[in-house]
Amino acid sequence: MTIDHSLVAAAGPVPRRGVDVPGDPVRAAWADYLAAARQLDGVRRDAATAAGEQARVVQAAREELAGVRGRLVSQESRLRELGVSPISLAPTPPELAEATRSMSGGPAAVLTALRDARRWAVGADDTLAARGLSRVAHWPAHARNLLVYGPLALVGPVLLVVVWLLSGTGAVTMLAVLVGLPAPAVAFGLGWLAVGRCFPPGPGGRMDRTPRFGALTCLVPAVVVNAGIVLAMLSS
Repeated sequence: MTIDHSLVAAAGPVPRRGVDVPGDPVRAAWADYLAAARQLDGVRRDAATAAGEQARVVQAAREELAGVRGRLVSQESRLRELGVSPISLAPTPPELAEATRSMSGGPAAVLTALRDARRWAVGADDTLAARGLSRVAHWPAHARNLLVYGPLALVGPVLLVVVWLLSGTGAVTMLAVLVGLPAPAVAFGLGWLAVGRCFPPGPGGRMDRTPRFGALTCLVPAVVVNAGIVLAMLSS
């Protein structure tokens, strides 16, 4: 039934349904009609609000499902590389029954379960990352620390080469050379801190940061690139 809301609004206050209205019986019937129409309109509005909220929950659950599924696929591949058997990665019937029970409350319950699954998946990613770093931590100190010092040492020289390729041997390149002089020291400082954060201490609780090797690693690329650019500028 289509409700003329303007007609309902213009009718003004209406006696409650079931209350006798003295006078014309048509007026009493009209009052009952308006009361029923307003009640129906309220139900319709509540239903529309509930449907919209449910649609938003369903959309959020689909997004969570896509994210969790992507993480699980990546983790399954990494776990197989670590030697975990495929049968160990499949859920058992009791686990499936528990998951089904936890999601039997409708879209809101499904969304809550998926958010919990995402948090567990993030924790598993952190555990796998820590396991990967622990493997590298058993390498010789120089080889292990090179993974940290090396990339940091190349940032400044690579940026300087980009500036030189774009600007040529002009004032901009010379300014970049001057600004980049502290870059090796900055790279060494960041590498020194990162080695302590990424790798556990060795025997005796002491971390071997190989400072001389790290300083040399950070200095050599900068010296080679700066010297080459300066020579190119002098010869041009």
